[in-house]
Amino acid sequence: MTLTRADDAAAIFTEGYSCSQAVCAAFAEDFGIDRDTALRLSCGLGGGMAHTGNTCGAVTGALMVIGMKYGRTAVDDLAAKEKTYAVANEFISEFLRRNHSVSCTDLIGHNLSDPKELAIARKDNLFHTKCPRFVRDAGEILEKIL
Repeated sequence: MTLTRADDAAAIFTEGYSCSQAVCAAFAEDFGIDRDTALRLSCGLGGGMAHTGNTCGAVTGALMVIGMKYGRTAVDDLAAKEKTYAVANEFISEFLRRNHSVSCTDLIGHNLSDPKELAIARKDNLFHTKCPRFVRDAGEILEKIL
């Protein structure tokens, strides 16, 4: 059985890494980025960017992957910038279709910037019951659009 990048992302998440780290690290080596570097770069994005409940880490990790593939490295390479934005928008549209939001607060159902609500989300094991689906969705969408 061939493992997919979505499987890799899910496995990395299960190891205990954040959603952003799982998605970013699962694809990084395809673009010449080692796993440790990918884990470091994406570390602050979990929990909707450092537990602020903003954009879901699976989404921000995916946007990093899209940037690794299409992102511009020359300031005047507007075609690369536009391609990156187009693919990012395609990703976001499909993630929204599947999950109805890209907001961690909406997806988890708690405002993670509030320590009491973060504690409830942890107590209710929401990061382990809800987030695996978002990580897998991000991986599947990336596999399709890259």
